[in-house]
Amino acid sequence: MQIELEVLDEKGDVTEAMNAYNLLMEKGIVALIGDVTSKPCLAVADLALEDGIPMITPTGTNADITLVGPNIFRTCFIDPTQGKVMATFAATDLAAKKVAVMYNTSDDYSSGCAAAFKTKAEELGLEVVDYLGYGADDQDFRTQLTTLMEKQTEAIFCPDYYNTDALIAVQAREIGYTGALLGADGWDGVIGATPEDKVAALNNCFFANHYSTSDTNPVVVNFLAAYKTEYGEDANSFAALGYDSMYILKAAIEKAGSTDSAAVVAALNEVSVDCVTGTISFDDNGDPIKTVAIIEIKDGANTLKTKVEG
Repeated sequence: MQIELEVLDEKGDVTEAMNAYNLLMEKGIVALIGDVTSKPCLAVADLALEDGIPMITPTGTNADITLVGPNIFRTCFIDPTQGKVMATFAATDLAAKKVAVMYNTSDDYSSGCAAAFKTKAEELGLEVVDYLGYGADDQDFRTQLTTLMEKQTEAIFCPDYYNTDALIAVQAREIGYTGALLGADGWDGVIGATPEDKVAALNNCFFANHYSTSDTNPVVVNFLAAYKTEYGEDANSFAALGYDSMYILKAAIEKAGSTDSAAVVAALNEVSVDCVTGTISFDDNGDPIKTVAIIEIKDGANTLKTKVEG
């Protein structure tokens, strides 16, 4: 099968994403892989529903995205899954009794993960000692961290993106907090975002992710080798999920025997594909049935701690 790609940058902006979608439709695309983050995804999903075109977001984790319509799918797990998995990890693997949450109040991804963690932690009998929000532009988290340390918090769940996560981790260690820091897939890239002389701050940090570069599965090993040959660096989870999305779409088109939208959507509901981020099929909502990798950061490197059902 010969696939021609049309690639546009939506700059992480809702309006840009909608404009890019309309331009791609004018070019005659038969399926869409995208968008990347949740807010643009939701906007584009509404347009894709109107047109009936198959859409697979590799990385849009907001739970509402696939609820837009039957032609909307995702390759990544959803925000609530990450929160639930990390709460269970805190209770079972870390044997924590007291946990807390710090989250970005202006970000749907951070808020969604945080809420799911709190609910699951309470279900498991953990004491959620505090549930603290901060603003998108905040750079200093020492006040919140000091409060949580004084409450003898054993693990803090901080679901944000890696630049902020790096600040939180470094500042936590600077004030003397030695407990576990937990995160979601936005932590992928936190090592590179942390100054080299501060990387030790990331020890005893764990986060949910879509796959691990230390996984010995041949599908993962071969992908990583090919990616590094092409780009000269290790692939992060966004790259792996984009790769998987392409091969899932390919499998669906082959199964459908055509690029007809309805036929491809029907095939997407039936395929099961061995991917870098796990063997993926879709549930009735278009969300993936797959495992979640929990990553531990040790001495400046990501290591696979365990895999759990999402």
